[in-house]
Amino acid sequence: MSKHLLIVLAPLFGSLIAGLFGRFLGNALARLVTIAGMSVSAALAIQTFFAIAVGDGEPIRQEVWSWIVSGDFRVSFGLLIDRLTAVMLIVVSGISTLIHIYSVGYMAEDPDQPRFFSYLSLFTFAMLMLITGDSFLQLFFGWEGVGLASYLLIGFWFKKESACNAAMKAFLVNRVADFGFALGIFTIYQVFHSLDYATVFRMAGTGQFAPTVDFLFWGPVDTITLICLLLFMGAMGKSAQFILHTWLPDAMEGPTPVSALIHAATMVTAGVFMVCRASPLFELSPTALGVVTLVGATTAFFAATVGLVQNDIKRVIAYSTCSQLGYMFFAAGVSAYAAAIFHLMTHAFFKALLFLSAGAVIYSMHHEQDMRKMGGLRKKIPITYTVMMIGTLALTGFPYLAGFYSKDAILEAAYAAHTPVGTLAWVLGMAAAVLTTFYSFRLIFMTFHGHPADHHSYDHAKESPWVMLLPLMVLALGALFSGVLGSPMTHLGWFKSAIFLAPGHDAMEHAHHVSAWVKWSPFAMFLIGLSAAYLLYIKMPGLPAIIAGHFQKTYRFLLNAWYFDRLYDRLFVQTARRVGEGLWHTGDEGIVDGCVNGVAAVCARLAQQLRTLQTGYVYHYAFAMLIGVLVLMSLYT
Repeated sequence: MSKHLLIVLAPLFGSLIAGLFGRFLGNALARLVTIAGMSVSAALAIQTFFAIAVGDGEPIRQEVWSWIVSGDFRVSFGLLIDRLTAVMLIVVSGISTLIHIYSVGYMAEDPDQPRFFSYLSLFTFAMLMLITGDSFLQLFFGWEGVGLASYLLIGFWFKKESACNAAMKAFLVNRVADFGFALGIFTIYQVFHSLDYATVFRMAGTGQFAPTVDFLFWGPVDTITLICLLLFMGAMGKSAQFILHTWLPDAMEGPTPVSALIHAATMVTAGVFMVCRASPLFELSPTALGVVTLVGATTAFFAATVGLVQNDIKRVIAYSTCSQLGYMFFAAGVSAYAAAIFHLMTHAFFKALLFLSAGAVIYSMHHEQDMRKMGGLRKKIPITYTVMMIGTLALTGFPYLAGFYSKDAILEAAYAAHTPVGTLAWVLGMAAAVLTTFYSFRLIFMTFHGHPADHHSYDHAKESPWVMLLPLMVLALGALFSGVLGSPMTHLGWFKSAIFLAPGHDAMEHAHHVSAWVKWSPFAMFLIGLSAAYLLYIKMPGLPAIIAGHFQKTYRFLLNAWYFDRLYDRLFVQTARRVGEGLWHTGDEGIVDGCVNGVAAVCARLAQQLRTLQTGYVYHYAFAMLIGVLVLMSLYT
């Protein structure tokens, strides 16, 4: 077995051993097996990254075995590891390993640890399959794998009804999106007669395809635009973009390490990776790129507005993830794929840090998640406070931390695109930057500053065990230095053949030469957001309640996330319920049961009539026989 294949399969081996034999191994050995599998994967991923990305090695293309052979249709299970994949390997395997280690402390009291660690490693395996595949079919296999694993992990505490509902919601929303994704892959095969990346991208680049295809009742539509929009529909669900985002906040019902893994290293990053991997297709459709930009920019702004008023510490960070994914997508939409992947990498470090730090806070507060019941914790858990402050500064774009390099690169590329949709994305991105800083420091101030809201929980709060703190420190180093170390990614040609740019799509190159005011505008937004948060939650802590009271409708609108859940409940859930009840009462009870019961009633009435003839008296039967004889005699005489 090659070391590159072992990167993918080592987590699967750990998952199978812990899942199948966890009862016999016990909690400690089950944890050890999965962490060992992840450590092997991470070590080999780091080695591969340095060989390909740092050492300037050639991309690795390896056919492992023949997967599907049916007539002319042939798909192999293979590996494609280029610079794009190498970056993703570091993110997925490295951060997942740290989350596994952190989970030893966080899940110490849970009796189902073998099942939890098995699911966690399965999740990582599916994501590794997704990013290392060399065909759309293997991409789809990993795509559905992370969907399955997310369902299992979000609903891990299956005795909680809210956890089961959240898992089902995530599964169903992604099924809607994945229907479009599957149609996109079917269309690719119909047009190119192949699902292999190299073949599809080569034929697309040389124009070896029909310019239009018939799609449902629309008739002929542009081939590449249709494919890209269908693929992006899948990305909207998997990466929780506007309209298909509703599952992500509810996913917080799972254990905190699950939230960190979903938001930082696996599921939600899949959509961004897919768009960047399919850049040879997206670059041929300005319409599709415009849609990606618009959806991403809208998501960045929408999620930031909702994050302003959330009180659950994990939900604030969840909406932050949704917003940051919007940044990545509108970067891809203006053809700044390098900036999108760069921000994906830095975001993975500081968002995993924020989620796991929030988990440490929840752990110290005896599973309390409401920030209104916290306060003053910086004195009780100073290490958690320090690392969470580092993550917050990295997220908000404080100079020379991770987000300063990656998020600013996105905003500069959107400005440098000099297109109407790019300019709109820049404006919404700048607005989201202010809001991001505000809600991030609102979280910090409400949780760690001020006076304790619950003195009992405060008095018993204590720092998390070192098995939880050490991964936080490693992630804090990533939040500090991943930006400056990864900044070469944004230079033209760093990703080589892994990312394709059409002629004239040079926003990323022009981003390096924008005016100084454009470069420092995000820092100005940081200062505005920080000042507002400091004023409202440190200097005048009573003011937020007054503002919420004066603007109750706006406050409720944001608190209920623009009422999307309520809207979908009325449009789909209630409609489906009414249709179901109608089919039940009218169709089942009225028609089906009516027919069956009607036939039964007719038979019963006939039987009742016939029953009157069977009296049991001999003279009745003799009289009937006499009548019969008389009738026969009259017929034959």
